[in-house]
Amino acid sequence: GGPSGGTSSGGGAGAATGGAQGSGGAPGGDCTRELLDGLLDDYFAALAAGDPSSLPLAEGVKFTENAVQAEIGTTDFWKNAGEVKHSQRALDTEACSAGAQAVIPEGGRDLPVALRIKVEGSEMTEIETIVVRPGDYTASFAVASDPAAIIAIADDIGWHDEVPEAERATREELTSWIDKYFRAFPAGVCDVTAACKRLENGGGNFSCRTGASCSAGDPGSGGTFIPRVILADEVRGIAIGLTMFDFMTDGHLDMHMIKMSGGQVHAVHAILRDTNGMVGWE
Repeated sequence: GGPSGGTSSGGGAGAATGGAQGSGGAPGGDCTRELLDGLLDDYFAALAAGDPSSLPLAEGVKFTENAVQAEIGTTDFWKNAGEVKHSQRALDTEACSAGAQAVIPEGGRDLPVALRIKVEGSEMTEIETIVVRPGDYTASFAVASDPAAIIAIADDIGWHDEVPEAERATREELTSWIDKYFRAFPAGVCDVTAACKRLENGGGNFSCRTGASCSAGDPGSGGTFIPRVILADEVRGIAIGLTMFDFMTDGHLDMHMIKMSGGQVHAVHAILRDTNGMVGWE
């Protein structure tokens, strides 16, 4: 990979060609944290306005909500969502993708929402969303959503605080933690702090260690859940993983977000809901 922190590419035609192979024509150096953060702002603003026409959508953009492909702007949530009340974000310049967990009102009710946007050449090519209304998460172990708790705990976690360089996890450490968490579940919960809390749609407020353990070694290529997309933000120490969570259920579309610094994980937040095993990105 490039220089650590890599906000800009080292330069010249060579750098541009290298980027073009990996990211569909956008040189790696063109994907900045500012670009990704701004696109999340733009998305939330367009959603609140109920009008996606201002967004830089690629010609073949794919949009899904709760595993169903749709034309962006046409779903009930797009028509009825209000202004975002909170978002915690990972900006992955290497994958040129942004992920967020957010609290957004629909009518008078705040909902937990997950969002993933993939970008090529400054345009949005993939937009994946999970919107959890009451009753959407129904496993035997399910808890009720508590969006207010997502907001209340956010400052303590410091999602957007930049991790001091000496305490930063590498991209590999961030991605391999979430990979093992999914594949070895529930025995892949390693290096969590005693204070680490696991929230599910904001609900539960479990200790990260509740019902979990940490098995030694590499989980291999199979496992309980197979991660479909993993994003990493080394600056903030955030990893995001999307998977089909089908432990004792028909299958829940799931986005996990973790905060890591000093070799330990300080928070594990999931936004998930029943989709009957459907992903929308098969």
